[in-house]
Amino acid sequence: MSIFDVFARLEAEKQPVGNVEYIIAGLGNPGVQYENTRHNAGYMTVDTLAQKKDFEIKRLKFKSLVGDVTLAGKRCLVMKPTTFMNNSGQAIVEAMNFYKVPIENVIVCCDDINLEPGRLRIRRKGSDGGHNGLKSIIYLTGSDSFPRIKVGVGAKPSKEYDLASWVLGNFPREALEPLHEATDKACEALEMIVGGNMDKAMNYVN
Repeated sequence: MSIFDVFARLEAEKQPVGNVEYIIAGLGNPGVQYENTRHNAGYMTVDTLAQKKDFEIKRLKFKSLVGDVTLAGKRCLVMKPTTFMNNSGQAIVEAMNFYKVPIENVIVCCDDINLEPGRLRIRRKGSDGGHNGLKSIIYLTGSDSFPRIKVGVGAKPSKEYDLASWVLGNFPREALEPLHEATDKACEALEMIVGGNMDKAMNYVN
C-alpha cells in the first residue's frame, strides 16, 4: 500500500457513515463582503462547529456549501445556504427532500437583533419573528416546528436606523470576543439537541 493509499484510507475513515438524520443550517449571505456582518452569525456558528469537530463545509450541494459530521452518534449534514438570506428555505427544502429528514430534525442557527452579542436563545419552534431567513424556511416547508439557535447581534442604535443597514453591518471589535464565546456555546448546545437533550440545551443556553 502506497503512502497515498494510506492517506486516502485515513481520510475515508473520518467521513461519517449511515443515513443523514439531522440537518444543521447556519444562515447568512455568501460573499466576502458579508463575511463579518451581523446577519452572518449563523454562518459563523457552523464554521465554529467545523473548527471544533475538524471537518470542512466546502462541497457545493443543495444550493449550499455543505459538510458532514457525526454528533452524539448521529450523522448530520451541515449547511451554509448560498441562496442569500431571503431564500434560505430553498436550500433547506432540497436537502430535506433528498435525505427524507423531518422538519423536527432541522436545526437552524441564525442572528437575533433582540439579543445582545454573546447571548443565545434556543426555541423548539415558533414564528419567524421578522427574520427573513426563518420566514423563507417556514413558508417553503409549511411548518414552524423546527428548533433554532438564535445568536445575539445587538439591537439597532435607534428606531429610525435602517434595519437592513444594521444587520448587514460589521460587528464592532468589542463584540467579537462575546460572539466567539457564544458560537462555542452554541456548538455544545447543538450536540445536546442532536443527542435528544433539548431541555438540557435550553437550560444551558437560555
